Amino acid sequence: MKIISWKKRFKIWLYNFYPPYIGAGIRIKKIAKDLSSFQVEMKLHFYNKNYVGVHFGGSLYSMCDPFFMLILLETLGSDYIVWDKVGAMTFVKPGKGKVTASFSIPKEDIQRIRGEVDAKRKGEFHFTTHVYDETNEIVATLDKTIYIRKRGRLPLQNV
Repeated sequence: MKIISWKKRFKIWLYNFYPPYIGAGIRIKKIAKDLSSFQVEMKLHFYNKNYVGVHFGGSLYSMCDPFFMLILLETLGSDYIVWDKVGAMTFVKPGKGKVTASFSIPKEDIQRIRGEVDAKRKGEFHFTTHVYDETNEIVATLDKTIYIRKRGRLPLQNV
């Protein structure tokens, strides 16, 4: 995969200052040079606890929401339209302390997705990751379905 400019990586790192991320205490800790993987964490604070004193489920989902789409947008390039279609989070146990999640799509999968979309003009692709606590136990499982379509030649085809 190609190395993405430091400016683009910096722009994504600035998500750390996106108000919903600040409010939830979410931090992007690692960004691969080719934007093929991310690592995100969230510490438990008084301002992101729910009523029973554990991580708020909406913050756990927010922590995971954009990253598979970002990876695909950057690695596939501007010839493709990429949208989140379905997102679901299954909560396994209460999240206490610091929680982390990693997102990556292997180069081989990117090539397979590109080939399938080039052949069929569109497709839906499923991705899964887990949110872990400090003892490396699963707190939640995220399932995402991403819709990808080949960009058309006419502007009307790109809506």
